[in-house]
Amino acid sequence: MNGLARTTALIEMKSYIQALREKVGSGLLLCPSVAASILDPDGRILLQEKASGEGWSLPAGAIEPGEAPVDAIVREIMEETGYPVSVERILGVFGGEAFRYTYPNGDHVEYVVTLYRCRIVGSQQPITDGETKSLRYFAPADMPPLGLPYPKALLFADQPACVSG
Repeated sequence: MNGLARTTALIEMKSYIQALREKVGSGLLLCPSVAASILDPDGRILLQEKASGEGWSLPAGAIEPGEAPVDAIVREIMEETGYPVSVERILGVFGGEAFRYTYPNGDHVEYVVTLYRCRIVGSQQPITDGETKSLRYFAPADMPPLGLPYPKALLFADQPACVSG
């Protein structure tokens, strides 16, 4: 996608969410999303510290209207980490009440998340959004709590799960 098309797509997505928020206020929105488990050669997972003060999370985000989930995860990882990736496989699909989240501004969402295993395939580029405060790899024993309850064993596992929660 060229720069103008990408900017237009972002404006359309913001307009889409804003239009929904105008109708439901801060009420619950069901949001199709993607997230990534990216492991380094030592088996540590890459996490993103949110600039908003929300803590640590997997690189993740909403699927934009008209966007395929696999394209969404590649885009989100690049925006939030600056890394180009290849998508290896789906680790699981998650949703339900356990995946409800309230943002600091009071907006409520319930995510339906496709979790992918991805691999970094190039050098880091500049991060293109303001969501990331820092990036860091964590071993399973040192991993901070995440905002959503992904099964820790699955994040580090070699084999995928089909569907969960």
